[in-house]
Amino acid sequence: MALTSRAAQAGDAPAVAALHADSWRRHYRGAYADAFLDGDVLADRLAVWGERLREPDAGAATILAEDGGLVGFAHVVFGGDPAWGALLDNLHVAADRQRGGVGRRLMALVAGAVLDRPGDGGLYLWVLEQNAGGQAFYGACGGRWVERRPVTPPGGVAGRLEGSPLRLRYVWSRAALSGAAGRSAPA
Repeated sequence: MALTSRAAQAGDAPAVAALHADSWRRHYRGAYADAFLDGDVLADRLAVWGERLREPDAGAATILAEDGGLVGFAHVVFGGDPAWGALLDNLHVAADRQRGGVGRRLMALVAGAVLDRPGDGGLYLWVLEQNAGGQAFYGACGGRWVERRPVTPPGGVAGRLEGSPLRLRYVWSRAALSGAAGRSAPA
């Protein structure tokens, strides 16, 4: 089958939540508490995605990558920060599809969506400091690391964290987004 993409709808919340929970279980050990990852993470993600996808939101976009089913998704919040631009809040790819171009395709679609909105500057995201693979991917996509901060606990529940993990902010200028989207840089 061929990789396709589309905007998420309300009925997609369970599949998105399941992929999100699986990704957190695989990549967030050591930063998020095992009790949370092995217990409430799916219910937490179902609540988040059920709310996010309940009704269309012009201030955000959730893009699905499919190939006979969901293989990845990205969620961007337009105007996330006046200084940094849109927030790429999530980008997750199914474990068996990583390093196969799904993440790059989603990154290109997010970059294009941000560029198509005149009000947004660039794009930024937060990645766990322990996630070396994610950092390498974002760097290869043109992102630039600019700061380190403590991780915000999921749902604001401090007990969901393990210790005091840190997160890194990666940023893209509009010119860098043009490259990520496969477009010519603006003149």
